[in-house]
Amino acid sequence: VQLVESGGGLVTAGGSLRLSCAATGLAFGSMTVAWFRQAPGKEREFVAGIFRNTGRTYYAESVKGRFTISRDNAQRMMYLQMNSLEPEDTATYYCAGDTRLILSSLRIGGSYDYWGQGTQVTVSS
Repeated sequence: VQLVESGGGLVTAGGSLRLSCAATGLAFGSMTVAWFRQAPGKEREFVAGIFRNTGRTYYAESVKGRFTISRDNAQRMMYLQMNSLEPEDTATYYCAGDTRLILSSLRIGGSYDYWGQGTQVTVSS
């Protein structure tokens, strides 16, 4: 499985962006998928995820109510709609996927086998 992000860019605070992640490989439909981000000088952090068994979505508290994760298994795509962006959202965003992780590992980056190359999101104040 390969993952390729797109859709990053520069936006002013309060604006919106939609990130996309295209997947190759037959396993996408059975994967748990997630978005992580990493700002300069900071550790990678979980943003949002969809657990494969239930389709339920999970969010970091810092983005809840502003970001929405979704997926289209037929198109092998996942998305992150980001609204009301804040300068603190500035980071490189990565999509990730895994076919075996359990729910308790959803927010742990080390649990994912597949990663995209990242896309930069910059929010100016």
